[in-house]
Amino acid sequence: MNTLLMDDTSLVAPSPPADEARKSAQSLNQVGQSQEQVDWAVSEVELQTREPIMRQALDVAFKTAASEATILLRGESGVGKAVLAAAVHARSPRAARQLVTVHCPGLSAELLESELFGYVHGGSNGAQRDTMGKVAFAEGGTLFLNEIGDLPLGLQPKLVRLLQQRCYEQVGESQTRAANVRIVTATNRNLEAELAAGSFLEDLYYQLNVIEVTVPSLRDRPADILPLAEHLLRFYAQQDGKAITGFAESVRDALLRYAWPGNIRELRNAIERGVILAAGPVVTLADLPSQIGHPHSAGVGSGDRLEIAGEAATLEQMEAEYIRHILASTASIGEAATKLGINPSTLYRKRKKYGISSEG
Repeated sequence: MNTLLMDDTSLVAPSPPADEARKSAQSLNQVGQSQEQVDWAVSEVELQTREPIMRQALDVAFKTAASEATILLRGESGVGKAVLAAAVHARSPRAARQLVTVHCPGLSAELLESELFGYVHGGSNGAQRDTMGKVAFAEGGTLFLNEIGDLPLGLQPKLVRLLQQRCYEQVGESQTRAANVRIVTATNRNLEAELAAGSFLEDLYYQLNVIEVTVPSLRDRPADILPLAEHLLRFYAQQDGKAITGFAESVRDALLRYAWPGNIRELRNAIERGVILAAGPVVTLADLPSQIGHPHSAGVGSGDRLEIAGEAATLEQMEAEYIRHILASTASIGEAATKLGINPSTLYRKRKKYGISSEG
């Protein structure tokens, strides 16, 4: 696989051996719906930076990679916490074994416990056969618990035990099993507020917070926006077999002006869309989501209509565009539905109504 990199002078993340990086990328197993799994050629470049704030985060993460310390990655949705977790694993002594990812939101405590620890047949859960959990799959490697702030309160004591004693029981059995795993977690939640509200255990908070790394938002990495966009453009153009040479100057200006609430995930989705829709050798503003070219242009029009980019639009058109924007800036249907204030089934119906794909 050819990885298209930025200028060498901008790189601060030492690359792991190619076979280890490939194993890490291929072994990302995930529970629930997420868009975090992308080709390593796209993912690894997200860690390359010219910004001191990102250099500092990478320095702490990679210094810790060789240890067994639990790492807590913090930052907004879409900043690349899962990518950094994979990079830490690839640079660790456990790189030859699996990196197993569990996405905590969207599952009940019972289902998540079964996914984590596995279950045995004949127990109270009615299982027909024994099933290994993610902890067992990660044996000798790294267990990445994504969005740990969403872990159900009833399951948190069992995770505390896993962290403290490195042991657990499968659902439906009393036999204690040893766990040889390194644990990395991530969250976009304010854990201190969750702690104060009683929805996050104090013991778990301190067990997780051995090494804390805050991944900055894309808007706090302005010098990285265009190099990242150019890399993504080359990658998706090559993937789609299109002879696209770059961005129109108006696109470059718009990419720098836009606030990127969905961070790198939103940038990735926008560039992929631009490459797909581009009819010529350059990506133009018309090929990108409308909010990028006109981030402050929405306003009230006359009657029951609103305006986007100075043109009248119906409320339905505004709703469809807003749903696309939220889907592009969130990691899952559940998270998008929460931000929109509706349930997932309602979001599904609206997507079907407006012809919106799951990627927005």
